[in-house]
Amino acid sequence: MFPQVNQSDTYEDCKATADWLLARTAVRPSVGIVCGSGLGGLAAVLKDQVAFDYKDVPNFPQSTVHGHAGRLVFGTLKGRSCVCMQGRFHLYEGYPVQKVAMPMRIFKLLGVDTVILTNAAGGLNQDFKVGDIMIVKDHINLPGFAGTHPLVGLNDERFGVRFPCMSDAYDRELQQLAVDVGQELGFGDLLKEGVYSVLGGPSFETVAECRMLRKLGADAVGMSTVHEVIVARHCGLRVFALSLITNQAVMDYDSQEKANHEEVLATAKQRAEQLERLIYTMVARMEHHNNNNNHDDDD
Repeated sequence: MFPQVNQSDTYEDCKATADWLLARTAVRPSVGIVCGSGLGGLAAVLKDQVAFDYKDVPNFPQSTVHGHAGRLVFGTLKGRSCVCMQGRFHLYEGYPVQKVAMPMRIFKLLGVDTVILTNAAGGLNQDFKVGDIMIVKDHINLPGFAGTHPLVGLNDERFGVRFPCMSDAYDRELQQLAVDVGQELGFGDLLKEGVYSVLGGPSFETVAECRMLRKLGADAVGMSTVHEVIVARHCGLRVFALSLITNQAVMDYDSQEKANHEEVLATAKQRAEQLERLIYTMVARMEHHNNNNNHDDDD
């Protein structure tokens, strides 16, 4: 008998949560959106909203971080049915890594096929400026190196295979769509692309840690997203992720700069409108984009 490790997100638990939600809203979402620190305003753009506080949703964790509202909002965006998480969960809140990523499994059981994740991150790449938006092309899962991984434990084939591929974790067509939309909206110069590294937090990184991460090839660092991406891909969901560069990581011992959460929220507030426009224009195009793909397949 194999041990069960933190099996707080069994198929039955996730299905019970999804069924509870589906019984209380007529929305059948195809897109799931996760809002990072200070970026919860994305949910406000949804039409015909039905919202649930995390504390009222069975089996759902609760967000404890300032800048994370802690609500699940259903509605439509440019005619496309969506569900939006206003606030996510982190290892540093004390949740098991499986619980942190559990919402991706609930998304899957709600009928979602594409997930868009946003986060606030520290810039490691010296070419990045505060306020830049990084399209995530890949990640480094440092906690995973030490066995803190959301797929540890018994694998349930109803979700996905035991050993999922991660070399294609971030959908390349959606990355290109983001570049095209950003250019059209007039802020293509803010868009960068790069590798996101996750750490456990909640302390910000030391100078030595930042230097190490940069040498490993990371362009930005944060405390979220990667565990969700792994579970979303395990479930077969299409994934797109954006990092808002809210502060420059301190790489120099002589620097007087200090990373802080208030700076993160302030930058997020300044850039929120552009991020919202980018994402809701992408969502509107994705349907057209997917239809084109389907049409090509039919030919």
